[in-house]
Amino acid sequence: MGTFAGVFTPSVLTILGIILFLRLGFVVGSAGLGRGLLIIGLANCISILTTISLSAIATNLKVKRGGDYYLISRTLGVEFGGAIGIVLFLAQSVSIAFYCIGFGEAVCHLLPQETLFSAPIMAAGAVALLFVFAWLGADWATKFQYVVMGILIGALLSFFSGGIVHWDGALLSRNWSHPASGGDFWMLFAIFFPAVTGFTQGVSMSGDLKDPGKSLPFGTFAAVGISMAIYFGSAIVFAATLPSEILIADFGAMKQVASFDLFIVAGVIAATLSSGMASFLGAPRILQSMAQDRIFPVLLPFAQGSGATANPRRGVLLSAGIAYATICLGELNIIAPIVSMFFLVSYGLLNYATYYEARASSPSFRPRFRWFDKRLSLSGCVVCLGAMLAIDIFAGLIAVSILFSVFQYLKRTAGPSRWSDSSRSFHLQQVREHLLAAAAEPEHARDWRPQLLAFSDHARRRGWLLKFCEWIEGGSGLTSVARILAGEGIKMLKLRDDAEAELRADIAKHNSKAFPLALVSPNIPEGIHTLVQAFGVGPLRVNTAVFNWVEHLPGRFFGLGEERYGNFLRSAFRFGCNIIVLDVKEEEWATLDTLPPKDRRIDVWWWGDATSQLVLLLAYLMKRSEDWDGAKIRVLAADYERKTKKAKEELKTRMEEVRIEAEPKVIVNARAETIKKESGDATIVLLPFRLRGNQVLGPFGDKIEDLLPALPMTALVLAAEDIDLEAEPEDGKAGETARLLDELSDSERKLREAEKEASKALETAEEQIAERKIAVVSGDEKEAQDTDKAKGEAERAARKAAKAKAKFGEAVRKAKAAGVDLARDKEASHDSGYRKE
Repeated sequence: MGTFAGVFTPSVLTILGIILFLRLGFVVGSAGLGRGLLIIGLANCISILTTISLSAIATNLKVKRGGDYYLISRTLGVEFGGAIGIVLFLAQSVSIAFYCIGFGEAVCHLLPQETLFSAPIMAAGAVALLFVFAWLGADWATKFQYVVMGILIGALLSFFSGGIVHWDGALLSRNWSHPASGGDFWMLFAIFFPAVTGFTQGVSMSGDLKDPGKSLPFGTFAAVGISMAIYFGSAIVFAATLPSEILIADFGAMKQVASFDLFIVAGVIAATLSSGMASFLGAPRILQSMAQDRIFPVLLPFAQGSGATANPRRGVLLSAGIAYATICLGELNIIAPIVSMFFLVSYGLLNYATYYEARASSPSFRPRFRWFDKRLSLSGCVVCLGAMLAIDIFAGLIAVSILFSVFQYLKRTAGPSRWSDSSRSFHLQQVREHLLAAAAEPEHARDWRPQLLAFSDHARRRGWLLKFCEWIEGGSGLTSVARILAGEGIKMLKLRDDAEAELRADIAKHNSKAFPLALVSPNIPEGIHTLVQAFGVGPLRVNTAVFNWVEHLPGRFFGLGEERYGNFLRSAFRFGCNIIVLDVKEEEWATLDTLPPKDRRIDVWWWGDATSQLVLLLAYLMKRSEDWDGAKIRVLAADYERKTKKAKEELKTRMEEVRIEAEPKVIVNARAETIKKESGDATIVLLPFRLRGNQVLGPFGDKIEDLLPALPMTALVLAAEDIDLEAEPEDGKAGETARLLDELSDSERKLREAEKEASKALETAEEQIAERKIAVVSGDEKEAQDTDKAKGEAERAARKAAKAKAKFGEAVRKAKAAGVDLARDKEASHDSGYRKE
């Protein structure tokens, strides 16, 4: 279908519905024309803002079947899409009953009171009539809507022509203000608002459109613009033709204005049936689209369509069933506000989805609709939320609760997404903005986080390394697991892709949150050098390299001999990376799995240096994970000469100062055998180590391979940077910058005072010199002495100012040397000279 048949007609016929004929006069009479126009404008503000969002997102995607559901699901994801889809289907299905009951009530008013046909029976008949057209398909329904539109145009012409005949300017002035017996503004807004909820009916027909990207914006804007003009014009005609008392008392006041009241009756009937028809066409198509996306398994039978246009007849049957159930239930006053909230939620989400897409700044967001601004979409979302709170906060909470429940259900059960939404683009944009913001701030010891680069060439032990990295991240760092492939040539590209796929599979297998990285390098050492220097972006750089211990891989580490292992560690260390080497045996890992967290113990060996600080922090981070929650940290301090109570208290105080709960123990005359004895029964040992040449040595300078076999799972640690566990907010570059700026400000203040004093002394001296010339003629010796004194004061003030300027210049140089960005060249701002006379 084209724009007129597929978008404009169903939208405008739904907007110009029962509210126009039976409630607009009541709203104008109760609120006064001034407030009535404000109500119409505010309600249509939602329509316009949402239409702008709709136009942007519809011209950026090839819109398929499903309307609002399709647009929201392809932008915000399956959870939001499925939640809004199911509630919109229910809302539109229930709306069929609402419109048909309105039809039944209008017809019953025309029939004698003793008739056997009640409003519910007439409503059921109307549902059956609309069902036939919906069953036959959109083409037949559109032909029916053309008939309805003809009747609607006749009714409006009759009303406006009658308004011209009965026009009364004085009555218009009297009806402008709010009458004493009028209703509350927001209550009247709630009565009128359903009039504008039909402007997205054309969106529901998206799957039946020839060119959705063109038809949806143009058709919806045309429907909203024309209907808004009709509502404003009708409100003015009501106020200029009938007093407010009649408008409030008579819901059918439009008949009193129209030239032919029969056209108004026909218009009421046509409006209700057209609105019901639009809902009958939209609801099954939303259901069919959700079924085809396989969001809810129970809906799979509704994916099938009939005929060349895939008419969703099974959905038509279900919508008819819901409509009949609603008519039988009869409690429309309870359900109606909640249904209105569903529509408002969908409009709000449509606006937010467009803002979300634009906020992601993805290069793929290229809407053809030029009059779009993301701030308008965000405003539309906020206005929808405000309308929900103003109309009925209780019904709004119920609608949002239902939506949230479906969202949570889909979040747990939906499985992998079947399409790409905008969430990844949004997250990438957030990463960009946050990295730029972090880079703009000075580094501080309190911001340190473990950014891990784990080298793994052995699939069997990769899982242990990934788990260990997850522990020492503590939920605050990131891990990348790297594999280096030595070689050259085009064949290495395929090997690299295979290696990265293997890493990705292992990460998924062990449920790790690491990132895979495969690197091709001419040789392994060059690959390690490249990675530890270049890996990362902006302030997010690797600071810790993690390796498996080579002992369990006889003769190979990344395909090379064991003698090169220490060289690799030293290379990473020289480039500023902390080094962690994990030594774990298969039986130790199996034993660990059987121990509950509260029975585990982390032994930290402490020498009071930078490595000891890092080791203690890693132990604390490990306790953040579920696997070590409740485990005990034991700090074994080997840097004391004597084991005294004071030494233990000092160590305990040290732990309290760094805010890490640990059991301190002082070890005197520690040796390798002491470590074996003290930590042989620990769950894991965090032990500092040394590098001497290409040799990996223990904390006492002996061979580490002689120590490790007697210990449980062990992490050898060597710090390449100072880890300050007691860093204060005022420390670091920020504090240094503040001190330099304070020093600069004080020196500048003193310089200004000295300049002022010198200037004043200079003026005094100049006055005395002028007076001395006169005194020389007259022979006044006292005047000559005063002049000499003034000159001395001026010289002293000038020297004081010069000294202050030198101090100020030194403060400027120190600030610049520290990288402080001065707002202006302060050194040039005080370049005054002082004359000596």
